[in-house]
Amino acid sequence: MTLAIVRARASLGLEAPEVLIEVHLSNGLPGLTLVGLPEAAVKESRERVRSALINAGFEFPSRRITLNLAPADLPKDGGRFDLPIALGILMASGQVPVEAAEKLEVVGELALDGALRPVTGVLPTALAARRASRGLIVPLANADEAALADGVEVFAAGHLLDVVGHLLGREKLTPHQFGAPIRARVAQPDMADVKGQHQARRALEVAAAGGHNLLLAGPPGTGKTMLASRLAGILPPLTQDESLEVAAVRSVCGLPIMERWGQRPFRNPHHTSSSVALVGGGSRPRPGEISLAHQGVLFLDELPEFDRHVLEVLREPMESAQILISRANHQRRFPARFQLVAAMNPCPCGHLGDPRQRCHCSPAQIQRYQSRLSGPLLDRIDLQVEVPALPATQLTDQTPGESSASVMERVLAARERQQARGSLNAHLPGPELEAACALSSDERQWFASVLDRLNLSARAYHRVLRVALTLADLGGEARVGKAQLMEAIGYRQLDRMLKANDPTRA
Repeated sequence: MTLAIVRARASLGLEAPEVLIEVHLSNGLPGLTLVGLPEAAVKESRERVRSALINAGFEFPSRRITLNLAPADLPKDGGRFDLPIALGILMASGQVPVEAAEKLEVVGELALDGALRPVTGVLPTALAARRASRGLIVPLANADEAALADGVEVFAAGHLLDVVGHLLGREKLTPHQFGAPIRARVAQPDMADVKGQHQARRALEVAAAGGHNLLLAGPPGTGKTMLASRLAGILPPLTQDESLEVAAVRSVCGLPIMERWGQRPFRNPHHTSSSVALVGGGSRPRPGEISLAHQGVLFLDELPEFDRHVLEVLREPMESAQILISRANHQRRFPARFQLVAAMNPCPCGHLGDPRQRCHCSPAQIQRYQSRLSGPLLDRIDLQVEVPALPATQLTDQTPGESSASVMERVLAARERQQARGSLNAHLPGPELEAACALSSDERQWFASVLDRLNLSARAYHRVLRVALTLADLGGEARVGKAQLMEAIGYRQLDRMLKANDPTRA
């Protein structure tokens, strides 16, 4: 037979659309024509495939070969089509039966000697193959990643000869499975290392319990980064579905998956990062830091040092929990449900309001520095906490603080109450939020007067309610009271703190 079809998968963001490799042999001058919108790496596959077939001992047909990657309007890139192209040529030339790969999908890059090299984005490919009820042949180095998609038969091969032997029935490949349960290989920092800072520790616990965003402000060296790095360790472990979501994002970015399996991501981009680095993009859109922080923590240290335009692009994904990247010819949608934790100094030198050292910044410098944070961005941060300098007695105290395991127990108990409502408090819809808080008429009247005095926006009103509801969940209370409202309002006072230290903003 001179026509063969092999199924493969493209890699488009977190999607893996099916691609049919159609190979036709015809009479005419020997040559290979590749059509179907292939990009440079795919066009080069003709030379890799030719050398791999010859070096593996197969006959390369001395006929006119036409390769079509269908659908024709779908961009194809990377070396993932090498192996299916090679198998298509072998089938069309009669060296392998055409029906041998009828219920299989194939991805893999070929070395010139026929060895199989790993490709990126294998997990989304495996999930798509599972939905199509087909098996999947992958390079040996991608086997563990593909096997994360339960319910799909994964066949791992190290060489083109192994794949052909399997298809011919000479030496069948065994479906790949993990030999042991997957465990994270990276230890999480412990809250027990944090000395003092009781209010900041409390805010960190509230943030973990309700999924709230957090801003830590204070002089240098007060433990802001140390506190932020411990948030992921008091969050509940990822569920199986959440772990697959996180792993899929890392897979398309070519990042290791197993070392942090089941752990919440913690991303800490440098303040020189561009908006594309944060939200994703490029000519072939890829996930950015906010998607790599999906289901975890995005930590922005030295927040005012980020370009203001870069910070503003965070506003929409903070609300929608996703990012849609549009280009002239295509769109990509990436998940972005992250918790923002930010740290900042009160002024350029960092010592505004610091009793240990005098601030040397002028009022104009302070105002310019603080104005880099827009009101709409601060409005989206539920908890805004001052982290003061610690006295020497607390620094030298050898008594360990409360461990992350103890804090996580309270966080899990609070989250169980929220799951009974159907959502974390940070994402609870407005009507359900009002019903869950169940404020009395007197409490509403008092709350309204406080909102008027503080000039809080409608968004801030709901965010205060969300934090108050989380405080009630942590305390095991059935409803929100004035005590929870007062504490929640206290977490919205960063702007008042800055004004108190800066006469230009009074």
